[in-house]
Amino acid sequence: MLRIAICDDEEKDQKQMVELLNAYLQSRADLCGQVELFRSGRALLERIDERSGFDLYMLDILMPGLSGIDIGRRLRALGDGGEIVYLTSSNDFAADSYDVRAFFYLLKPVKADKLFPVLDRAVEKLDLRRSSAILVSTPEGTRRILLERIRYVERVGRVMRYYCTDGSIDSQSIRISFREMAAPLLADRRFALCGASFVLNFQHVTGVNGQTALLDNGQSVTLPRTAAADFKKAWGSYWLEEGDTW
Repeated sequence: MLRIAICDDEEKDQKQMVELLNAYLQSRADLCGQVELFRSGRALLERIDERSGFDLYMLDILMPGLSGIDIGRRLRALGDGGEIVYLTSSNDFAADSYDVRAFFYLLKPVKADKLFPVLDRAVEKLDLRRSSAILVSTPEGTRRILLERIRYVERVGRVMRYYCTDGSIDSQSIRISFREMAAPLLADRRFALCGASFVLNFQHVTGVNGQTALLDNGQSVTLPRTAAADFKKAWGSYWLEEGDTW
């Protein structure tokens, strides 16, 4: 089930987007979806607070009150990894949309021949993220952890501590090196080894300030002095490559 939120204060634009999304879902026999409409960013965020987030956000940028960029920043601060597609009548905000790791940026009026390929790539990316996971042996038994939910991993004493969007998980005592234990994570381009005992997920890093990595939940992680510059470069390269999907 693909859960899609449309947030646009213009009724005619909302109606057009609903028609396009319904046409898209009908044209993809193996895909079912649910679309919800919101006229303001506040209404969307209240809905997320009451229940949960969406897989895909179709956000108008220019709205009274909270703009689409503001909404995107709030979503990322909440740790929401849903894909964001911005809709706007102006191309002046493309740089801002990189700020919130938007998946794509479409100019209105949106046409099916532009939208459908974007949706196909977003669905492919979501499917890959949903299926990517690791198995971790813990004192309570084996746990399956989705990679997208891991913010960072740290060696604490003799265990690997996985800091996730829904809490932390400790592995059993490790008997090999941290790098060897982290190999399944490092095989995924979202993760980077930082120093001898940290692995961070680029998806949850919102900025790098000196030796500090800023995370999307407001936390910060101090990077080893010798690794900070290389980490910042790798983080920037990751998001530039993500932007190549545009």
